[in-house]
Amino acid sequence: MSLVIGITGSIASGKSTACQYLQSKGATHCDADKLVHRMYDPEKPAFHRIVKAFGNTVVGDDGFIDRKILGGKVFGRPEEMARLTEAIGDIFAEVSGVMKDWRQSLDSNEIGLMEAVNFIEAGYGQFSDVTWLFAADNELAMSRLMARNNLDQKAAKQGLASQPKWEDRAPAADVVTHNDGTIEQLEQKVELEISQILSKHKTGTLPTS
Repeated sequence: MSLVIGITGSIASGKSTACQYLQSKGATHCDADKLVHRMYDPEKPAFHRIVKAFGNTVVGDDGFIDRKILGGKVFGRPEEMARLTEAIGDIFAEVSGVMKDWRQSLDSNEIGLMEAVNFIEAGYGQFSDVTWLFAADNELAMSRLMARNNLDQKAAKQGLASQPKWEDRAPAADVVTHNDGTIEQLEQKVELEISQILSKHKTGTLPTS
């Protein structure tokens, strides 16, 4: 049976970098954020619900929802994010559906990675073999976020504060990897962890996710 792994962690924790590394080694990767973005393409019902909720200003010149503008309206604002989530529709079915499909489409020696910032909170773990949490020192994560997204300290701090702390998520994770060093160091940690996960998967000793 294929190995399905849920990759999660707060913003700037290194989860996407880890996924890119594993994908370069042959893993199949799905970014839940990008999957959800396709749910509100212009021809989809969610497009009209989002425009109704947030106004025509969120529509770009190309006729698609401008995610940068939309993100500015919800980033770090839990109530606005909840409005957006409701407008999009059944995200759970969309994300879990991909993992269910992997069970049929991937070979027994292949790996599927579902990257989702809310993987634990949404309950997606029931469809994966492993829940892998990435964590980073808060100050380091803030500096990464400021540089990556061109944010000031206040905006970056607000964004991080809107997400659960890794310590609160850790009990629900099977693997926790701390990303407080360089990319090369992170890749070394990921290589070690995936080797151990694969070994347990092959011998049927993985704990229930």
